[in-house]
Amino acid sequence: MFRKQKQTLLLAGILLLGGWSAGAQEPARLSLQDALKLALQQNTNILNSELDLKMAQKKIWETTASGLPHGEVKSAYSFYPKVPTLPATFFDPNAGPNEVIELGVKQNIVTDITVSQLIFSGSYFVGLQAAKVYYGLSKQNQEKAKQDVIETVINTYNMIQLAEESKKILAQNLENINKTLYEVSEMNKQGFLEKTDVDQLELTGNTIRNAINQVDSNLEMAYRLLKIQLGLEDNAKVELTDQVESDESLTKSSLQLISEPFNIDRNVDYQLIQTSEKAAKLELNLAKTSFLPTISGFYNHTEKMKSPAFDFAPKDLIGVNVSLPLFSTGEKLAVVSQKRMALEKAQNTRKYVSSSLAMQATQYQSDLRLKLEKYQNQVKSKQLSDDIYQRTLEKYKQGVASSMDLMNSQNQYLTNLTNYYQSIFDLESSKSQLEKLYNINQDIK
Repeated sequence: MFRKQKQTLLLAGILLLGGWSAGAQEPARLSLQDALKLALQQNTNILNSELDLKMAQKKIWETTASGLPHGEVKSAYSFYPKVPTLPATFFDPNAGPNEVIELGVKQNIVTDITVSQLIFSGSYFVGLQAAKVYYGLSKQNQEKAKQDVIETVINTYNMIQLAEESKKILAQNLENINKTLYEVSEMNKQGFLEKTDVDQLELTGNTIRNAINQVDSNLEMAYRLLKIQLGLEDNAKVELTDQVESDESLTKSSLQLISEPFNIDRNVDYQLIQTSEKAAKLELNLAKTSFLPTISGFYNHTEKMKSPAFDFAPKDLIGVNVSLPLFSTGEKLAVVSQKRMALEKAQNTRKYVSSSLAMQATQYQSDLRLKLEKYQNQVKSKQLSDDIYQRTLEKYKQGVASSMDLMNSQNQYLTNLTNYYQSIFDLESSKSQLEKLYNINQDIK
């Protein structure tokens, strides 16, 4: 009885484990928005940029805290093998001749408590501004990392979509070829067609099979690349749910982007250059502060475990420290000159980048326009080659067209099909490139 119950429990456990394992192998169904959202949560570059931003926040507090009150406690143990003495008669004429007064204690522990506060320091105030600029730079680098990840994920997602669609069409063509091959083989057996026609059609089928195998290989690598970009394990299963953008929608979105004006202030690279210029200006200000004094106040309290008979040291002390640089034989002036020239370089770089980005925007728009025209031509070419291939296939079945005619029309169709999907990928890539430059349509819902 006990053995039977044990077997039942074991069987139930196996079934539950099997069900859990089957559930764990379910593929993750991802739309493009889902993939982008996942990438912004788990991509390695995004995670590192978030850490850089947190480090910049800590840097601001580190700089701020250096100008706030600081407290310090020091304790010291001292031992005097021979304590200095004075005759007691020096203070009391009635004292005995052998009486002495010790001017210290043989052993003692002295504790000092000091509180200091920075009152004025030019480098401190410039440092606070620099820390905030550093934080802004980290935030802009995070935005740039985000744009890079979005662009790569969009391109990979589109590449997989197009490869899957191409595979479907190739599989359908292979099915048609196999069906025709069967019909031609039967006609050959009955003596109506030559063996060459059968071989030619079989050769065509092998060409399509090789194309499907190549697409499968490309898909495997593309899925692995996408999983790396999304921060997923290599053994994870992914299934894309979005369809390839339709002809009308793709054309409309491309035309809208071509007519979009370029706002350089939204470009992240330009924002980074502007921040670098601010940093150079702050470095110049920091070099100038080396000529200014540094002022700080302090309070000190001293406690002794044992006090000598005569102790003139005060327990409490309040004071101000002032540090004023006098001269450095031109060293500081040389540093200021270097920082001023570095600022001028940063300003020149900003002007150059501004012109370069404006030219790049014009170039990307022109490239997108050309890719759109190429895509529209490929749409027509694909339709024409498909019609030619289908008509040739029908003629071949009727004995009007030769096997060579069929092979040529089939190769022409496959070439135009490949060019069609390549034109879609090129157009989508050109769009995402221009969107990245414009810093638009990057919001992940």
